[in-house]
Amino acid sequence: MVAGTDVLRTWNLVVLGDLTSSSEVEGRTFVGGNLDGNASNYQISPTVDAGTGTPGLTVVGDVNGGYKNLNNGSGAIVGGNVNSGLNLNGNPQTVLVGGTISNTNVNNNTVNSGLAVSDPGFVQNLTQQKSLIETSMGNLSYSLGTLDANSSLSISGNRGTFNAQPGADGTAVFNISAADLDKIGEIQFNLNGADTAIVNVSGSAINLNDNFLGGTNNLGEHVIWNFPDAKDLSLSTAWGGSVLAPKADARTANYIQGSAVFGSLVQNGEMHVGTYNGGYYTPPTDPQPPAGSSSSSSGGTQVPEPGMLALFGLAFIGLLFWRRRPRRA
Repeated sequence: MVAGTDVLRTWNLVVLGDLTSSSEVEGRTFVGGNLDGNASNYQISPTVDAGTGTPGLTVVGDVNGGYKNLNNGSGAIVGGNVNSGLNLNGNPQTVLVGGTISNTNVNNNTVNSGLAVSDPGFVQNLTQQKSLIETSMGNLSYSLGTLDANSSLSISGNRGTFNAQPGADGTAVFNISAADLDKIGEIQFNLNGADTAIVNVSGSAINLNDNFLGGTNNLGEHVIWNFPDAKDLSLSTAWGGSVLAPKADARTANYIQGSAVFGSLVQNGEMHVGTYNGGYYTPPTDPQPPAGSSSSSSGGTQVPEPGMLALFGLAFIGLLFWRRRPRRA
């Protein structure tokens, strides 16, 4: 199964609870609850590597609302019911559904439903992956938040300059507060050769409304904005860097260029590829996980449970014994 920073490398957007979307995700999406909202688009970028076996859209619960458009042969796994209907665009796709599926033209694609009954391990694997992501994202955010700063933010007027001073491992760490972000309206980010820059931001209420000087390109691959205490997060400007806020109820009105993890999300802004691709896997220390956590995994630690690839393997074997559904499911 996928855990730790590998979650940020695998998915463009991860929502641990419900996602309500009227926008699009260029990369892959994982939803631990239900996917609701108007029509939305998934894996619209043709640059996403299809060789990992991870579909463009994974939903543990139900898919509701307007049509969901799956692009570039992305495919989908849904633990519950697909009530909205799917538009399957591009290369032939495989869609595996635990419950029922409606309003979907099969055409040359492979669509199978009722897998929760025919294969009890189908839903079990999904819920195990969700649990592992939820625990490891909480532990990762906590662990990053305990790191000592080796870099600093300087504020001059309305501008905040992040000058990374990476250590021998290539990691730069900033520790700031939500109040610091509120003081500025412009961000200048200087990586200075850092492989990974971690910006820990304390505070329960977060407003991301700053403009990035020089644009947002290439920040998502190397910058992790960590909000370990955030319960409420609102984003109104284009944001450069991956966002880790596993406890936050979030709202976006502009794009994020990088990976993002939220507790729940109302999405009215796009998610752009440029997902995290740095070399940070495990924290240099082994802090205790947050109270109530049931797992000690952090960073890129792998847990020996049946994984998403195993789920695909079992499902595809099952496909050999299924007849293709009618063209209108």
